[in-house]
Amino acid sequence: MKVQITDVFLRDGLQDEAVIVSTAHKLEIAEALIAAGVKRIEAASFVNPNRVPQMADAAEVIPALPAVQGVTYTSLALNGKGIERAVEAGATDIQVVTSASQEHSNANAGQAIEDALASIGDTVARFPEVRFFAGISTAFTCPFAGSIDPAHLLRVVRAFKDMGIRDVGLADTLGTTPTQQILASLAHMRDAEPDLAYSLHLHNAHGQALATAGAAVNAGVVHFDAALGGFGGCPFAPGAHGNIATEELVRFLHDAGHETGIDEDRLAEAVRSARDIVAHSPAALLDRAR
Repeated sequence: MKVQITDVFLRDGLQDEAVIVSTAHKLEIAEALIAAGVKRIEAASFVNPNRVPQMADAAEVIPALPAVQGVTYTSLALNGKGIERAVEAGATDIQVVTSASQEHSNANAGQAIEDALASIGDTVARFPEVRFFAGISTAFTCPFAGSIDPAHLLRVVRAFKDMGIRDVGLADTLGTTPTQQILASLAHMRDAEPDLAYSLHLHNAHGQALATAGAAVNAGVVHFDAALGGFGGCPFAPGAHGNIATEELVRFLHDAGHETGIDEDRLAEAVRSARDIVAHSPAALLDRAR
């Protein structure tokens, strides 16, 4: 089976690191990912730079990325203002994100889910030329509210569907959700809205993310997010762990007979470069007060 991997190191991987990686070094990592065969790269998020200073250069990163045939760069936005900034910077593929729990939405986006969705929906309608896809944080487990009722998650999925968005990413933001709970919730979404395309964004708290990914592939999921070196985490979700590592997921999928189009040796070089760059980047001054 052909499985697509979006590497999210440049966004999710860096947003929880207490360092500021330069624009030039971000572009260097993008080039290393491309050399390894990664075709989809999450490159930046257009969020409040006072709260997430690691993403303050998003408007410089997006237009400077190398134009390579077959390679797609995605950006992330939490509200209408973020979408507008992303479009102005030249972003063509934008993930619009809200949380499945009110508590995490308040911490992450500074507003209720309904307000976030309204802001996103109004702005999405203004840019029909942009390819939008959805991301739902804490789709299965919230650090504040606990397990998420699939019926509640479905309401958020349908809100994105009502905007005309057909691709939906579901995130295990903490990385603690049992595999069977993820599969059951995913099945609930697919049964209710079978015409939508679903992807998984897995964090890895207990070393279970690979098993979850394997089970999800067997269930028909063919698109996953992952980050070089397992970097990442949500700074507004206490207890969140790093992402499933791109190199581990690729190796796991290849060993299972699946195709990713990614070269493991070149990917290992990208991991070494990413780790070296993070280790030698200057410390960030973090202000996460709402």
